[in-house]
Amino acid sequence: MRSARKTGSFRQRMQPSIKEFKFMLTRVLKSSLSVAGLILILYNVVLAVFAPIIAPNNTGIAYRDPYMVPADPAMGLVPTPSPPSAKHLFGTSRLQVDVFYGCVWGTRFAFQLGLEVIVTTLAVGVVLGMLAGYYGGFIDEVIMRFTDIILAFPGLILAMVFVAVLSRAGWTTLNAAILSIILIGWPGYTRLIRGEVLRVKGEDYIEAAKASGASDIRIMTRHILPNSIYSIIVVGSLDFGSIVLTAAALSFLGLGSPPGYADWGRLIFDGVPYAANGLRFWWVFIYPGIFIVLFTMGWNLLGDALRDVLDPLSRRR
Repeated sequence: MRSARKTGSFRQRMQPSIKEFKFMLTRVLKSSLSVAGLILILYNVVLAVFAPIIAPNNTGIAYRDPYMVPADPAMGLVPTPSPPSAKHLFGTSRLQVDVFYGCVWGTRFAFQLGLEVIVTTLAVGVVLGMLAGYYGGFIDEVIMRFTDIILAFPGLILAMVFVAVLSRAGWTTLNAAILSIILIGWPGYTRLIRGEVLRVKGEDYIEAAKASGASDIRIMTRHILPNSIYSIIVVGSLDFGSIVLTAAALSFLGLGSPPGYADWGRLIFDGVPYAANGLRFWWVFIYPGIFIVLFTMGWNLLGDALRDVLDPLSRRR
């Protein structure tokens, strides 16, 4: 009897959340662009999860890092790319590096990179934005002026500077590129969450929580943050694709992943010397470019769908 009561009480408490989830899912599925975005993301998730099965290492050369693209020893160290074949579906790049392996494993690397950067930048941005918006005054001035300094520079240029400085300090170019993307990414979230906190903290239920003796941490985490997080979710989903684009741009410039790494930008960089030959070696840069476009397009479409669903001003239209 007691367990049945608990189950019934739990269902009753979860009913509003279930109803809200059904409403959001219905709104997303009504839009063909949203469905296309979900399909593209699901496609990339399948590639990332089943990368060892879809693109196994059949060369007999084992690396500690599975993202290192193996070169086919049977073809020798021929500097000229080989066209697509039954053995190498997307052909080979410089020094017979398998492009198909690099593209598939590059999908897993893109998810890993995006999650690392998004989680870190969100954590930093939410904490600093909450402090700046809630306390204001001197804390707000210090945080926001430093944020303005970072935002005053073009993101890619500043990332290149950070990579150069960190590389000279002994960091690998890959780790330096990841940290540089984090360093240029958190100010946007800080500004966004600060504005949301300023909007929410003047509400009556915040004043009631203060009057009841709730601590600042409890007010920020239990009352302000849950009512400010929706815009962060939308921006984070939109930024997921742009983060991968920035990492690919750094790798394309030779400032990201090392040679032979399963990174779409690096694969395109390896194909640059052959671009002068027109479309003779088209597979070297066309296939990685397609993977980048599909990945970023999926996240952009999903971000637009989430914006329409989570925005209180447009969701009920």
